[in-house]
Amino acid sequence: MTISDGEKSGFVLSRRPIDENKLEPIEESKIYFLRIENSGTAIVMKNPQYRLHKTLKAVKRNLLKIFPLVSNDFKIHLIRGKEYEEVKNFDENIMKELNTLIVLGDEYSKLTKLVDVTFTEKRKELIENREVHRTSISLKNNEGVEHEYPLEIKGWIGTYTSTRGRKAEMTDFPDNFISLYANKKMGEFNVLPVVGQNKLPEVYVVGQLHIDLFEKSELPDMALSNRQGYKSDDPRYEAVVSYIRKELLPDILKKRQLWVNLNNAVKKKKETESLKRNETELRQVMDHFIDNASRVAVENIQNVGIDAPQNIIRQAISDSINDNAPDLGIKTIIDSQKKKILISQTFPDKSLADVVYNMLLFNNVNKKDILFTNCDDEECRIPEGESVYNYLKEFFVDSYSKQKPHVLFITSKNTKQSWGAITEIGASWITSIEHKIFNIDTFRPEHPLDDNAQWHTTLRDDDKDELIMTRLSADIFCQKIEDVCNKLGYATKSRDENKRYLETLVIIN
Repeated sequence: MTISDGEKSGFVLSRRPIDENKLEPIEESKIYFLRIENSGTAIVMKNPQYRLHKTLKAVKRNLLKIFPLVSNDFKIHLIRGKEYEEVKNFDENIMKELNTLIVLGDEYSKLTKLVDVTFTEKRKELIENREVHRTSISLKNNEGVEHEYPLEIKGWIGTYTSTRGRKAEMTDFPDNFISLYANKKMGEFNVLPVVGQNKLPEVYVVGQLHIDLFEKSELPDMALSNRQGYKSDDPRYEAVVSYIRKELLPDILKKRQLWVNLNNAVKKKKETESLKRNETELRQVMDHFIDNASRVAVENIQNVGIDAPQNIIRQAISDSINDNAPDLGIKTIIDSQKKKILISQTFPDKSLADVVYNMLLFNNVNKKDILFTNCDDEECRIPEGESVYNYLKEFFVDSYSKQKPHVLFITSKNTKQSWGAITEIGASWITSIEHKIFNIDTFRPEHPLDDNAQWHTTLRDDDKDELIMTRLSADIFCQKIEDVCNKLGYATKSRDENKRYLETLVIIN
């Protein structure tokens, strides 16, 4: 039912039309509106075939994804019984959920002000205002005459801070999409499956791009017959898809990765600061305990006499310890916060270190429990600004908490050329840390490494950039990984499972 300048009209759209497939008109006296006065349209669904959500809030959330132009000038009123929701201000709704944004054209530049950026010092890198993307394309018009036409892409693309809890039901429209519009009408809801590579970060991507050339009247119609997409072989469509795939999507994913790195750095800094505070508290508790326990022990021994039987003196000392024992729960907290495995390596040997790292993850070791200075995953590296040696000294040498990391040494001819690797080997020996050796080629590990124990050997083909293991060395490799994981209490995979997975990482002959 529609009203425009006071004039009303309406019709019934049914799956069972009247004779000759004519639309059934609605008498003007029966046309009514609840939220409309002078102009607007009311759609009344009496028997919807599509199952609607239980709440209008969910319906509103879905409508916002396909009607981005809602505003104070164009609102959608949702009414069901006593429920009511008003759909408006799309920009405010969606932009507050983003952490990165690229806008194309001054028309959309105002959106940049609506994004709440946590890392203000990096705002210019996370939020970017670009000019309209322009190119020219040669097309034949409806008369078959070829001309050069300007193709302009306007709009925006961004990434969500989180997608947790957004898609409440299977019938919800996807939250990650890149929609295409022409002349303010949606032509295709989502081209992300076409331009993307099905990578995990793409679940955070959302965007709406406007290309008016898609519906220029003098050009052939490029819309599909169902009006829910475009012909994929049309040069206009190909040009837009190519730009999104090669430039726009990679750029927004880089910004998202920057945000992830910044966020992880903040988390890691907080974790390190918490660990330092706990270390300080444990030191204070232990110092207080030692001082009190020793003083009381002396008093107890004096009371029973220095010549008392040994069991009496032992009991006096035990009583002093029990009476003054502090709550050492803080030690348990510190132990849980520490890294449990250190992968010691030189950068030239990173390829084998990566294999060890991936095998640990495959055997359910948590990333946060691994210290790997050259890891591609920032979570396993030393916090920004920290020295690996100071980190190890502070939390494993000078600590009252005696939990030590298992060290997995990646050794090769490069080891002797690396001062860092030699230092870690020496520290391991001094502190009697348990370790295992994963060796490359014919290099022979030497003392203070446990060179009497069987070590694993991997061959390296530098020309082909390949790692090669014999079946025996592959079995030894898996045995060592499983042993470390078992000792640390992880749910280790079976030998056969580990061998099969290892075969995806290296060549086994």
